Amino acid sequence: MGTELVPAGQYQAHRRVWRRLVQTARLCCGVPDYDNYVRHMRDKHPDREVMDYKTFFRERQEARFGGRNGFRCC
Repeated sequence: MGTELVPAGQYQAHRRVWRRLVQTARLCCGVPDYDNYVRHMRDKHPDREVMDYKTFFRERQEARFGGRNGFRCC
């Protein structure tokens, strides 16, 4: 084992794959992706205000569970 560096392109590819895996795991567990939301809002809706994380999380939970005290029927 030497002290060889990973080529920059390969490093970037591994980072992209890792970020996708983390994003998928979070979505499977029901944790919304705030960073993607912020990026989307800045790119696609620059005239609209971006929610802070707490408001975003509450809104996503409401959308997912429908205000039924955290329980869904299906």
